[in-house]
Amino acid sequence: MRFLKFFIMVATVAVLLSIGADVKAVRLKDIASVKGVRSNQLLGYGLVVGLDGTGDGNKSPFTSQSLVNMLENMGVHVNKDEVKVKNVAGVMVTATLPPFVKTGQTIDVTLSTLGDAKSLQGGTLIATPLKALDGKVYAIGQGPVSIGGFQFDTGGNDRVQANHLTVGRIPDGATVEREVPVNFAGKQEIILHLNSPDFTTMSRTVNAIDSLLDGHYANAKDSATVNITVPEKFAGSEVAFMAAIENLEVVPDSAAKVVVDERTGTIVMGKDVKIKELAVAHGNMSVQVTNNLALSSPVTNSNITARDQENRLVTLNSGVTLGDLVNALNGVGVTPQDLIAILQSIKAAGALEADLEII
Repeated sequence: MRFLKFFIMVATVAVLLSIGADVKAVRLKDIASVKGVRSNQLLGYGLVVGLDGTGDGNKSPFTSQSLVNMLENMGVHVNKDEVKVKNVAGVMVTATLPPFVKTGQTIDVTLSTLGDAKSLQGGTLIATPLKALDGKVYAIGQGPVSIGGFQFDTGGNDRVQANHLTVGRIPDGATVEREVPVNFAGKQEIILHLNSPDFTTMSRTVNAIDSLLDGHYANAKDSATVNITVPEKFAGSEVAFMAAIENLEVVPDSAAKVVVDERTGTIVMGKDVKIKELAVAHGNMSVQVTNNLALSSPVTNSNITARDQENRLVTLNSGVTLGDLVNALNGVGVTPQDLIAILQSIKAAGALEADLEII
């Protein structure tokens, strides 16, 4: 019972925070991105050496073949059939190349085992080229692997393990060898993309930009894209121009939406979520929406009366917020599972004027 009360409390707090807070302006840089300024994914295959018997076994032939190929390139001739080592593991190496990164700078890399290696603890990644989708090498990764955990035997069949041992990271483990060209100098037009396309937000963005530049410089193409002409007074100072644009404050708008987490019973919704007039029967709950505040009931909230009784009926008038309904139901001890079922039923009946997303 205490467990359910905890879940209900979490749901109530989430609802109150979401519907009670005023919508505030945010910086344009937090809700939009500049076309052409993006990260790039890098990928490579490498070998981790120096493992304490936790590497790939005979069931991972690609590791033995890779080790033989590496030794051959170093002038060491070996027979593949005679190579049986357990201190080497084949790994997939991934990294993200941020925009504007320069040659000689370093980036983090992540390693994931490909074979049957048990742990990367204590291993070292040997030089691994990292390529983008164009097939060109943009970075070289190498260094000691950190798995953020450990594993050791305590004797007998007991084993102590912390965190995931077959995935590791190397902070600053790759050196950038090639840059992705991005140049703002001499640009006559900047294109912005809203992260969450919305016509109202776009209209406010255009107005804010034109107000800042004191003229018609922003041209919206759709609900996500706006083209901004660089004024002559910013010619040669495109970086300063972008700094001024990205710090503009805009009040974002969005469609009404309800998000429900079935695992925790958490419900998050916007302030504009409304429900139409309907009647719902569920469990022993009885909720009546009325303008008469004198009704006797255990819970009264925003003209909503909730009871726990037999032959139950939930009646709601048009225009009532879903947040009021959720608060009333929580007040009489409805479980998170029942609350989710009620929301799904209201949505199925077409009475919920919002999108319902269950995660």
